[in-house]
Amino acid sequence: MNIRKAILDDAKAIATQNILLAKESEGLVLDAKTVFAGVSALLSDDRKGFYVVAEEDKKIIGQMMITFEWSDWRDTNIWWMQSVYVQKQWRAKGVFTKLFSYIQQQACKHHVSILRLYTHESNSVAQAVYQQIGMRKEPYMFYQKTIKK
Repeated sequence: MNIRKAILDDAKAIATQNILLAKESEGLVLDAKTVFAGVSALLSDDRKGFYVVAEEDKKIIGQMMITFEWSDWRDTNIWWMQSVYVQKQWRAKGVFTKLFSYIQQQACKHHVSILRLYTHESNSVAQAVYQQIGMRKEPYMFYQKTIKK
């Protein structure tokens, strides 16, 4: 298994897995054209973040997106892990653990002190995995307001 930073040529595979992730984890049906455009935009602009992919036989089997936050309270960078997905047939085979390990190493190299993620409250399987790797639930709630374009 190879873990690497994604490139623009990976956009279609990543977008496809994002669509599967939304359907599986939240029952959402995403617009493929919009997701592809969003993935491509991030892969084309390092300021937005980056993706890391796991591949086997040159096929992407898992992924994780990293976006950035600056904490004035902590005077440090925070990386948000998002769009975490491992294909069903590859689950419980160490794919997520290898992706996470790679991100931890990169975070150390880039002086990032905190890794965060959010998960759907009903996704107990993912929550158990996150706790197993040493993450802990924080006392924050997530709010959102959608601004119409």
